[in-house]
Amino acid sequence: MRLLRGIDRLLVRVETVFLVLFLGTMTLLAFAQVVMRNFFGAGFLWGDPLIRQMVLWAGFIGAAVATSEDRHISIDALTKFFPPRLKSLVKVLTSLAAAVITWYLASAALTFLADERGTSSTIIEGLPSWIGLLIIPAGYVLIAVHFVIVALQNGVAVLRPGDPARKEGI
Repeated sequence: MRLLRGIDRLLVRVETVFLVLFLGTMTLLAFAQVVMRNFFGAGFLWGDPLIRQMVLWAGFIGAAVATSEDRHISIDALTKFFPPRLKSLVKVLTSLAAAVITWYLASAALTFLADERGTSSTIIEGLPSWIGLLIIPAGYVLIAVHFVIVALQNGVAVLRPGDPARKEGI
């Protein structure tokens, strides 16, 4: 169990570093675009497309972090009234189902990415658009991995109700 928590924490740290980099860069670049347009009448031609790509990347990475922290979109009106062990069992089942769904979404995204590689479209002159779209299958895989880890952690809570991991809320 410690290995899973360690892997999850490492993934979240790496994802958080990328989130900070993307959000900081987007903020600075957007600010520079505004200043350039208002005071010099021109901006960076590559600025807006790059910001759009970084929003996509930040969205997927943020979704992966939210999944790890169990802060993704969920409907838990009924489970609030369940005893802890049953709640953990439901969390196992829903997390596994979500992992399978996101795995299929990653597979579909790979097909989309393969089709995109066949085109000559670019994000910025010289940078193929498929490179910016790599985050779609990668993001779904990250989300699926986090769902599997959540399912395994809750599975331990079902099998061993007195497990310290459950008391820590992990």
